[in-house]
Amino acid sequence: MPELKGKIYFASDFHLGIPDAASSLEREKRIVRWLTEAEKDAAEIFLVGDLFDAWFEYKRAVPKGFIRLLGKIAEITDRGIPVHVFTGNHDMWMFGYLEKECGVKLYHAPIEREWNGKKFFIGHGDGLGPGDHGYKFIKKVFRNPAAQWFYARLHPNFGLWLADFFSRKGYDKKDAERDYHGDDKEFLMVFCKEYLAKRHADYFIFGHRHLPLDKKVGEKSRYINLGDWIVYNTYAVFDGNELKLLEYKG
Repeated sequence: MPELKGKIYFASDFHLGIPDAASSLEREKRIVRWLTEAEKDAAEIFLVGDLFDAWFEYKRAVPKGFIRLLGKIAEITDRGIPVHVFTGNHDMWMFGYLEKECGVKLYHAPIEREWNGKKFFIGHGDGLGPGDHGYKFIKKVFRNPAAQWFYARLHPNFGLWLADFFSRKGYDKKDAERDYHGDDKEFLMVFCKEYLAKRHADYFIFGHRHLPLDKKVGEKSRYINLGDWIVYNTYAVFDGNELKLLEYKG
């Protein structure tokens, strides 16, 4: 396997669009500043879900706004630096717009990657591990092509408003759950342990939880949660030898 040239960056849960236009714009500008710094030595950049608090792509319409972020991503991919975007539970209805217009590689499910002999399991984190059967059912419905087709029949003014309405309700609940509940009760930690019982990964990289975490799993593995950019402004970087969870202060 060729030696990694540059660093691998990971970030998640920007939730652009909430709680209001002014604070979302301020956050977007901060994210763009981070990306501008990261691209100086990045080999690849992974944006691991919930970039937007609500998103639905119609055939001829997408949500307004976020021009700075989308333009920055396009600029980075135009330079030949791969940008990988994962759908999250708030923006799962991405159907190709970011791939076509911004040049990203889009993923609707977790992936496995390896750099310098280190194995990574990367995904947003929603729907993994035990419990949360109600959301897992809803996710199957939302991912169903027939359900997506019927939703697309709604006028964009109403459809995007409705997506925003339900996303805000879901975020309000998530934002109130920032305490760590213990290894045996954290669904992503449980998922990591179950995964390791079958095969090895050095690093599990997730978002979704909105809580920056760097936890040891077993003897040789670590679970990294990327936190969010609403409260923590945290990201992870792998330099080829070591992975660190950092806070952006720019």
